[in-house]
Amino acid sequence: MPGAGRRWVARLAACALAGTSLAAAPLGALGARATSAAVPAFRVVVEPAAGYGFLDRAIAGARHAVLVEMYELADPAIEDALIGAARRHVAVEVLLDQAYSGSTVNQPAYARLLAHHVAVRWAYPGAIFHEKAIVVDAATAYVGSGNLTAKYYATTRDFWVLDTQHADVAAIGAVFRTDWQRGPPTSGPRGADLVWSPNAEPTFLSLIGHAHRSITLESEELSDTYVVNALVAAARRHVAVHVTMTYSSAWRAAFDELVAAGAKVHVDHGEHPIYVHAKALCIDCATGAHASGTIVVGSQNLSYSSLAFNRELSIRTTARAVVALIDAVLRADFLAASPYP
Repeated sequence: MPGAGRRWVARLAACALAGTSLAAAPLGALGARATSAAVPAFRVVVEPAAGYGFLDRAIAGARHAVLVEMYELADPAIEDALIGAARRHVAVEVLLDQAYSGSTVNQPAYARLLAHHVAVRWAYPGAIFHEKAIVVDAATAYVGSGNLTAKYYATTRDFWVLDTQHADVAAIGAVFRTDWQRGPPTSGPRGADLVWSPNAEPTFLSLIGHAHRSITLESEELSDTYVVNALVAAARRHVAVHVTMTYSSAWRAAFDELVAAGAKVHVDHGEHPIYVHAKALCIDCATGAHASGTIVVGSQNLSYSSLAFNRELSIRTTARAVVALIDAVLRADFLAASPYP
């Protein structure tokens, strides 16, 4: 990469990691908005630098409706905002995961919202509803990798995408309405840019299989055999594969296979320097003034359960501003982590 390009990426990553405002840099931690008429408008939020006040403000500013589909909710500020919106006669509906640990983590918020006359329901108990999405006034969808669990905010890498593409927002609202009936999750409508679970594995395998130059990813989990095999095959055909994760012995076999094939794996330990909870995949990303590539970012971990069975949602886009910002953060995280083994 030419020197000017390296400096551009370094500045972009530094702004993102420090939480610099959009006005202070070409692209900042609080957002990258796609401006081309050929792509939808997005804003990217990078955690932990940005904080979750953007969601508090979005709910507080709602005029008509707020839909929340969430794996974990344990944030008094967001609960206050939802209660306040309902008191203003905004139609607030909250769907919370009940499977796995969901009923334990979410019970206090569920009880509190119910006590304040907010419409809240448990999702279908036979599947994990791991999606993290909020729709405000049928105009903006907030799709993330982060749970609304306040005690983890300060130490966890996550991304949120604010999506105003009408087809996306409508599709997310339609899936919410289906899930609200407490049936098992089914693959949802794609909208313009959406990747849904169940049945997301073919999309991820296709993206990895068609990579020509590079694959950069962060994930909390890496256990799907087909995904690991696809990453190994990519490394063997000389695609530059860079993986950043928080170390767990559960992923050691996958790490060993990847390193043996020529991929580079870097790991964080515990919350040092950060806990990687993000789920972001960057295919053939190039930086600088001519940023390009494909980003998938959202709730899907690279596990078979997450890709094949859970209710999950990610945004897939080639919007250059989104690619540039997320790619810069992934690169910075990779350099800050320790080489494996």
